[in-house]
Amino acid sequence: MGIFIGGAWPYANGSLHIGHLAALLPGDILARYYRLKGEQVLYVSGSDCNGTPIEIRANKEGLQVRDIADRYHLEFQKCFQDFGFSYDFYSRTDTERHHQEVRNIFLKLIENNLLYEKTTEETYCLECDRFLPDRFVEGNCPECGEKARGDQCDACGLILNPVQLMDKYCKLCHQPPILKETTHFYLALSALQEEIQEYASESKGRWRGNAIHLTQRYLKEGLQDRAVTRDIGNGVAVPVEGYGDKKIYVWIEAVSGYLTASIEWADKTGSDWTEFWDKETVSYYIHGKDNIPFHTIIWPALLKGIKNENLPDWIISSEYVTLEKKKISTSKDWAVWLPEVLKEYNPDSLRYYFSVNYPDKRDADFSWREFVLKHNSELLGGLGNFIQRTVKFYRKEFGDDAVLGKVDPEVMDQVDTVFRETGIWLEKGEVRKAARRVFEIVRWGNKYFDSREPWKVIKEERGQARLILESCLYISINLSVLLAPFLPFTSERIYNQFELDEQLLWKPFGLSVKIGISGQEPLFTAIPQERIEIERAKLGK
Repeated sequence: MGIFIGGAWPYANGSLHIGHLAALLPGDILARYYRLKGEQVLYVSGSDCNGTPIEIRANKEGLQVRDIADRYHLEFQKCFQDFGFSYDFYSRTDTERHHQEVRNIFLKLIENNLLYEKTTEETYCLECDRFLPDRFVEGNCPECGEKARGDQCDACGLILNPVQLMDKYCKLCHQPPILKETTHFYLALSALQEEIQEYASESKGRWRGNAIHLTQRYLKEGLQDRAVTRDIGNGVAVPVEGYGDKKIYVWIEAVSGYLTASIEWADKTGSDWTEFWDKETVSYYIHGKDNIPFHTIIWPALLKGIKNENLPDWIISSEYVTLEKKKISTSKDWAVWLPEVLKEYNPDSLRYYFSVNYPDKRDADFSWREFVLKHNSELLGGLGNFIQRTVKFYRKEFGDDAVLGKVDPEVMDQVDTVFRETGIWLEKGEVRKAARRVFEIVRWGNKYFDSREPWKVIKEERGQARLILESCLYISINLSVLLAPFLPFTSERIYNQFELDEQLLWKPFGLSVKIGISGQEPLFTAIPQERIEIERAKLGK
């Protein structure tokens, strides 16, 4: 069985912030877990380098679109690498291979009668002398009245056409646009209403509640045919005569990146990408709630349109992350930027925070006070302290090496249980519950150490004290596996410091494992309390 994991493609028009980390982290956790299980995994993503947002940024800075795309693509790659994201392939949507495959998809959709031409009136700016792409138009949502872009309302989730906006204006010159006739290709979504409805009804147990709710809303209203070409300059050329000045719309071109990245990966590795695009493959799609309809309606429709039946199985769609109880605002600099936070803090500390606080059912708040508290009390004081005091006591009494020939049966049962239950949660995409289950064994281990009181027992029965300590060492070495999906850097340090040489697999270590404990160093250092106000002072500046 193959496992395909697709992480959403961030727009290459600005730096990543903690909201991106929270939304995308489950993809890496799942990929690492399934590799430990011995499954064949293909985990892909990339930078979205086409479309209007990058063009807007380029115009603002007086640069070429490629300059902006290059800048942020490289920055994204470094951020993901520094946070330990283990993509098998991280691409970008402006590669020639991506463009080629998207054009192939487009032609297949025409061949299969899912695309048709239609002349409509679109927004045109007289001042700028151009048709306005969706994100070049802003106004008020016709559904909820809140400020919205021409493609989507973030407030209520409605997918829009710029014509629908009330009080609309050109984002470039702030003048109201007129309507002007133009011809585009449309995707016949309405023809797939019953098929998508059946697919969605069969997927309820594998989708987040927000994905089910929003998808059912669109289906109840009735799927509307939508334009798949646009009068824009940055994107994939339409492979049809007479469309030389138009591009394929980013909302079908970008989601196609999951497939095109798989093909690119195969090109570069000599692998067979089709092994991850058949009915036997289990697929996970990781994204924020604003991307739900593109993954539950648009992408399945495109796959059906090209006769590929490997539709998304698991939809892992996060809610939003707030910052100090306020909505993240990149324009107001009310954000924690990933390139900056990586300069000061352990990436595993942030991975831990968003693993145990993952916004699966409701928005999650990031506060600097809570972050520092969790690091100091749960990572340093809980995890680090458990391993350190076990090792320190053992070295003092029994030396620098140990062979774990006998372990308390209660401890072995606890370790077996946490492996089994964590795996069940992970395979359901429940990363928050899985992470919390792993850290229950850390708390349990600390309680076990305290309740067994080896410092007292050793005075009367050294053999019993040794059993207690070696049982705690057994928990410690198994944490190198249990933590690997969530805290990969910490997992690696635990593995190396115990001088283990067995292959890490998602199962408990066997008995008689030999470990060294002479090279132990603290896994974490305390974050000073004053960092809380230092970081808060940076917000909104």
